[in-house]
Amino acid sequence: MVYVRQDKLHRLKEYKYSGVDHSLVSRYVLKPFYTNVVINMFPMSMAPNLITLSGFAFVIVNFLTMLWYNPTLDQDCPPWVYASWAIGLFLYQTFDAIDGTQARRTGQSGPLGEMFDHGVDALNTTLEVLLFAAAVNLGQGWKTVMTLFASLLTFYVQTWDEYHTHVLTLGIISGPVEGILTLCFVYALTAYLGGGSFWQQPMLSTLGISSSYIPSIFANLAWNEWYMVYGSIVLVFNTITSAHNVLKARRARGERTRVALLGLLPFATAWVLIPMYLALNPIILNSHLVPFVFYVGLINAYSVGQMITAHVTKSPFPMQNVLILPLLFGVLDSFGPVLQSFTAEKGIGGGKLGWPSALGEEYEVAFVFMCVGLGFGVYGSWVVDVIVTICDYLDIWCLTIKHPKGEKKTQ
Repeated sequence: MVYVRQDKLHRLKEYKYSGVDHSLVSRYVLKPFYTNVVINMFPMSMAPNLITLSGFAFVIVNFLTMLWYNPTLDQDCPPWVYASWAIGLFLYQTFDAIDGTQARRTGQSGPLGEMFDHGVDALNTTLEVLLFAAAVNLGQGWKTVMTLFASLLTFYVQTWDEYHTHVLTLGIISGPVEGILTLCFVYALTAYLGGGSFWQQPMLSTLGISSSYIPSIFANLAWNEWYMVYGSIVLVFNTITSAHNVLKARRARGERTRVALLGLLPFATAWVLIPMYLALNPIILNSHLVPFVFYVGLINAYSVGQMITAHVTKSPFPMQNVLILPLLFGVLDSFGPVLQSFTAEKGIGGGKLGWPSALGEEYEVAFVFMCVGLGFGVYGSWVVDVIVTICDYLDIWCLTIKHPKGEKKTQ
């Protein structure tokens, strides 16, 4: 499949990055550290995308240790494991933040860098959901699913915002800055406390706060559940802010505002089907959630990848996502026997409504792993096609510097 059309290639040369970061932590703490200390550790010969990929390698190592020590997301790990997650994620954030600075000082700024950065960030978002769930012992269940929903929605809406406003806007509290630092703190504190079991205790009683006048629904919330409340508040704030930015930008250009909201449909469609599938297949929800989370993460990464491709090539908003189709099949396949049972019990339609499952319980797990493989194949095809197309057209290399700063490219 061709992701960058020939008639849109010339738009790549018109691309110019534009970003606004309102974070006070970023402005007064992180950026001075990055620009005065960290960037000087990287040679001018190192390509910005290689820095991004090197940072992501730390997250991959974190994820592998999670699979070894806590694949069910509800067991305590050795303290050093959590500490390594904190260090690995901070290094990822650092590498991800300075790749833009490296691109500017080496003269390598361009659309490929932004697309590469977004592609890696999309994968990291899903992996960090699993790592966080393992750190606070959320386990395989609806709590982890809700955490996944919040994280992926934040990333999707932020990219949707950038597509319509042509500016990457990070709020006062954002995922790439405060969100990652919060996770680093949680991982480090979990290492100090000796394991994720601590986060399952009721927060108020642990702090010695009387809950006499507090509704029981809040009084008994565990630490990890309070974190989800905090995440929900940030999610609502950032989503409303992004929607406001999009509507304001389109009004300023004299464009219809409601059309932009249709861009949320691919995400909404997927997340109507996801809880339906898990509710119909509790074996996946409670025993095989990790591969399913992978699959859902790839659905989101592919949507975001197409979106950022359309952004840099000034193409129409991508409304389709082929990776949703297996999920739709899974829901329909699982719903048939339920409908059969219900109508037979109620005597509706002579018990003939519904249909037998093509997969059955014995093949449901295999189906999820097949979806993961399909997701990697489709997302991988996007990665390869975009990199090869852009590199050929702009006469650049992806992970090395073909034309050092000051050298003219051959036309």
